[in-house]
Amino acid sequence: MSTSIFAFIIVLGILIFFHELGHFTVARFFGVGVEKFSLGFGPRLVGKTIGMTDYRVSLIPLGGYVKMVGEEPDSEIEPYLIPQSFTHKSVYKRFLIVAAGPLSNLLLAVAIFFLVFQTSGTYVLRPVVGEVESPSPAATVGLQKDDLVVAIDGTAIDSWEEMAARIAESQGRPVAFVIERAGQRLNVDLVPELKTTQNLFGEDIERYVIGIRSAGDAIPKDLSLVESVQMSVARTWEITELTVLSVVKLIQGKLPAATLGGPIKIAQMAGAQAREGLTNLLIFTAVISINLGILNFLPIPVLDGGHLMFFTIEMISRRPVSTKIREIAQQFGIFLLILLMIFVIYNDIVNF
Repeated sequence: MSTSIFAFIIVLGILIFFHELGHFTVARFFGVGVEKFSLGFGPRLVGKTIGMTDYRVSLIPLGGYVKMVGEEPDSEIEPYLIPQSFTHKSVYKRFLIVAAGPLSNLLLAVAIFFLVFQTSGTYVLRPVVGEVESPSPAATVGLQKDDLVVAIDGTAIDSWEEMAARIAESQGRPVAFVIERAGQRLNVDLVPELKTTQNLFGEDIERYVIGIRSAGDAIPKDLSLVESVQMSVARTWEITELTVLSVVKLIQGKLPAATLGGPIKIAQMAGAQAREGLTNLLIFTAVISINLGILNFLPIPVLDGGHLMFFTIEMISRRPVSTKIREIAQQFGIFLLILLMIFVIYNDIVNF
C-alpha cells in the first residue's frame, strides 16, 4: 500500500508540474504576470517567492494551478499591471496559454517514450506462425507452425505488425509470400479473405486475414536517435487516438462506465508498475499523462477545454462570452466534475 501511495504521489506530481509549467511558460512568453505557481490546492505548505511569483507546494496534492494577473475578466487590476494582464491579451494568446497545459502533457508522454526507447530499446514480434486455422487461406497453401514470413510481394518483412498491415492492404488480391521453413525458402501465393472480427471495444469489424496466429516470438531491438523520436511520436499518437475513441464510446454507451477508474485505481496501478521496475512506471506515467491531456481538452467549463470553447466562441463572434453565462457554465461544469469524481471513486471502492 505504501508503494502505491508513494508511486501515485510521484506520478501525479510529475503530471501536474508539467501541465502547469506549460501554462506558466507560454504565459510568461506572452508577457503575462504569474502570481502563483502551485502544486496542490489549499493552504501553502512550503514555497519561495521569486519576482512576483509565489512558487509553492500546497496541502491537497490532487491538482495544481497557475494564478495569472487579471485572470478573471471582472477583477480589478492596478493600472501598471494592465500590460501583464491575461484578460487584456488577445484571444489568440489566451487560447495558446490555456492550450499549453494539456499539450505539455502530450509532449511529456513523447519525452518519456523517447527516454524509454533510447535506454531500453523495444521488442519486435517476429512474423513466425504459431497456429494455422482450418479452413483458411494459410491452410489451403500448406503453411505450418514455426514458418517464418520473410517477404511479401518482394518487400522484406521484419515484424508481425508489418505483415498484418500488408495483408490488410491487399484488399483481397493475391499476395506473394516468401516463407522460411527449416532453413529453406518457399514461395506461396495466398488470397486473403474478408473476415468479421472484434476490436478492443467488442465491436464487429471486417478485415482481410489469412488465418494464422502469432507464435509470440518477440526479440529486443535497439533504436537509433531518429527511430526513437519517430516511435515516441507514433506511440503517443496511437494512445491519444485510443483515448479519444474510448471517450466517444463512453458517451455513446458502447463502453461500460464501470471501466472508469479514479485515484484509488490509479494508485493501485502506479504501485503495481513501480514494483515491476522504473521502465514500467515511466510508461504508465506517459499513458496517464496522455489521458490527463485529453481529459483537459474536453469542452467542460472549469477544465482547459471549457475555456478554449469560450475563446473559440469569442474568435467567431468577435466579442467575449458574458460573465453571467460563464459563471452559470462553470457552476454546471463543477457539478459534472463532482458527479464524475463520486462515480469513479464508487467504482474504485467496488473494485478494491
